[in-house]
Amino acid sequence: MNFLPPDLAPAYPEIFLLVMVCVVLLADLVAGEKRRYLAYLLAQAALLGCALITFFTLAPGTTYTFSGMFVDDAMADTLKLLTYVTVSMVLVYSRDYIAVRGMFNGEFFSLTLFATLGMMVMISASHFLTLYLGLELLSLSLYAMVALRRDSVAATEAAMKYFVLGALASGFLLYGMSMVYGATGVLNIAQVAEMIQKVIQGGVIDDYAILVVGLVFIVAGISFKLSAAPFHMWAPDVYQGAPTAVVLFIGSAPKLAAFGFVMRLLVEGMGSMAADWQGMLIILAVMSMIIGNLAAIAQTNIKRMLAYSTISHMGFMLLGIVSADGNGYSSSMFYMVVYVLMTLGIFGMIMLLSREGFEAEKIDDFKGLNRRNPWYAFITLLLMFSLAGVPPLVGFYAKLAVLQAVLNAGYVWLAVVAVLFSLVGAFYYLRIIKLMYFDEPESDAPILPSGDVKLLISANGLAVLAFGLFPQALMALCAYAIQQST
Repeated sequence: MNFLPPDLAPAYPEIFLLVMVCVVLLADLVAGEKRRYLAYLLAQAALLGCALITFFTLAPGTTYTFSGMFVDDAMADTLKLLTYVTVSMVLVYSRDYIAVRGMFNGEFFSLTLFATLGMMVMISASHFLTLYLGLELLSLSLYAMVALRRDSVAATEAAMKYFVLGALASGFLLYGMSMVYGATGVLNIAQVAEMIQKVIQGGVIDDYAILVVGLVFIVAGISFKLSAAPFHMWAPDVYQGAPTAVVLFIGSAPKLAAFGFVMRLLVEGMGSMAADWQGMLIILAVMSMIIGNLAAIAQTNIKRMLAYSTISHMGFMLLGIVSADGNGYSSSMFYMVVYVLMTLGIFGMIMLLSREGFEAEKIDDFKGLNRRNPWYAFITLLLMFSLAGVPPLVGFYAKLAVLQAVLNAGYVWLAVVAVLFSLVGAFYYLRIIKLMYFDEPESDAPILPSGDVKLLISANGLAVLAFGLFPQALMALCAYAIQQST
């Protein structure tokens, strides 16, 4: 039997990151309490190294390795580079917050990097087993991160809920994949697509029925990872109970991996069944927009409000997937990237307002921010207007892109529903702006971020404006990534 060694080049970033996680753990163990910053610097160096490796190994076309289980293409490279930038920003925003809460240690940074590794595997998976391994590596790391503050009852409760519901969703996904395997006899995504095509052309009704049942469970599992209604129940509790630094991580980078997951599984693997999953995604999108926007209005906790906001945004993102064409997919990718940019900024601002012994979790904590610091109030205003979809900010163009994709697909009524609930959603974002500019501050405590945090939060807010004025470059990048990979 001849054993051909796999081509490791497409997986160099993943191999490098795995080695660096081990280095971070060992360095933290050796460094001790007084040199905890070493783990932070090594984590940032690991992300920079991954970015450089990914960038310098960019190549046109699609490369498969590990017997077709791992793929390197334009979409994978783009999503990975965006993921590195996102995780790096999360670490910068989180540093001061976790330092005063006893979480600035090797555990936090190694779990963050393990979760990042899981995302990278998900993005490059071309086999059901690889997809599932990446997903579980990400999920298990997130469960541990939510429970990292052992003295917090709320965090422990949130971790338990997240773990139980996450295990249920993983079971759904695994069962769905097993049904698809039962009908096709293969696990490789490209081969699954070919076998489904043969089943449809051959008119084998029994096999197609099994495929549809499997598809239902797969969509349910994906919906949980996206926090789309009605599989959203974990999001508000986890967002409220987990430390804000962990919520920032959960709400940003994994969404990029979840988009890659949807593209690999539904579009590349089960694209021939688009007529079946379109109907399911329409229901999920409409329910997410309705539940997310209406429930957010009643919230007084800013993190809980942003959890429902996330649910509604995932509904909008699904609109592009519903259109089932290249333009729609690139619109969804653009929407997801924009959403992650806005999420980074707003949770970064929440951590900026938090201090030792005080969590800025209430909406009222934003009262009078303009008097305390006009610049941070302006940055928050940009982020809130963008989340609400107000022109000329980038959030408006993200919503416009997915609405155009839906209209081109002939779903006029769906576009109307989306616009109506976008108007409803504008209320709770504008309420924050009203509190910042027209109410008296409840606290006069100074806002004193580190220099790099101050620079990053300013760049984050201004990027929302800059990409709104000039969205073409980001749109073109997303379109290129999708065209080269589908």
